Amino acid sequence: MRTSIKALLASTLIAAGLAATPAMAQEEAAASDITITGNVAAVTDYRFRGLSLSGGDFAIQGSIGVSHSSGFYVGAWASSLEDTPVYGSTELDVYGGWTGEVTPGLTFDGGLLYYVYPNGNVGKANVYEPYASLSAAVGPATVKVGAAYAWKQDSLGGDDNIYVYTDLSAAIPETPISVSAHLGYADGAQSPKFLTGASTDGGFDYNVGASYNLTSKLSVGVSYVGVDGRSIDSFSNDAVVGTIKLSF
Repeated sequence: MRTSIKALLASTLIAAGLAATPAMAQEEAAASDITITGNVAAVTDYRFRGLSLSGGDFAIQGSIGVSHSSGFYVGAWASSLEDTPVYGSTELDVYGGWTGEVTPGLTFDGGLLYYVYPNGNVGKANVYEPYASLSAAVGPATVKVGAAYAWKQDSLGGDDNIYVYTDLSAAIPETPISVSAHLGYADGAQSPKFLTGASTDGGFDYNVGASYNLTSKLSVGVSYVGVDGRSIDSFSNDAVVGTIKLSF
């Protein structure tokens, strides 16, 4: 019995399609394991641990991150700065780490962050800083405690720095409003008391704020920021900081 060329061709195409289906499904599944997120923002003042790095002026910021379903992630965040010979006018933070639930309801996040100043005095500004935190839901709120440690580096004047903090955040039910609070303590080269010439002791920074989701991607926020040490205008004085952010 003869098999027509058309029938043979049809059966070949069907078989190829059936063979390709599992491969395509595997590729789609692999692609879904990767998540890419990012945002761009404008802030009225770039405050890092309570201190202004934009001279009390506006700053443009943005980030992009790539995460895997296993919990591993890499990313980068950037901001404009007050232009100085050491730091230049741009900060670029490159990071990588792992996050995941270590016990039911308790999430760990840890990795290494590298602060880079591409148009500054590279080599006397860049800083490495490992970090780790634990977070958990407590009622309607999320509570986080964390620490970051920068070992002795030339960019820190040959000293080291430890930073410990706690964050509290919560979304107000049935509203587009979220509230947050932060308290941190730095001891070492980045102590606000040391950087403002008050003393060589460690010092606290804090902020409280709220944000409003205009859409699922666009939000505005405001926060009140304070820090220990001498009050220096456009650097360590208390400030109200506004933010507008677009996520994608």
